[in-house]
Amino acid sequence: MSSILQDDQIFNNEVPFCRVYSMESKKELEARFLAHRISYYIEWQDLNFFQRLFSGKSSKSICTFKLNKADLDRAKELVEGIEGLKLKSYGDKKKSN
Repeated sequence: MSSILQDDQIFNNEVPFCRVYSMESKKELEARFLAHRISYYIEWQDLNFFQRLFSGKSSKSICTFKLNKADLDRAKELVEGIEGLKLKSYGDKKKSN
């Protein structure tokens, strides 16, 4: 009997999708992803010593949304109109005939 799991299989299909620079944009993006059943992971950026020292309370939170590769196209359609984020570029996947 053979095992289902093989050593050469990779199950991590998570890729960085966008960086968000404001809490309002983060909340709106989360709401859209939850409404359309897109799972995500938020990775917060650590501030270095000088950023913490000089930023004060008015500093912007920066986080990166990570998604499954299969949901990238649907997610790109959902983020239209949201300000305060920068999409990760993966190049055009269009086929030329």
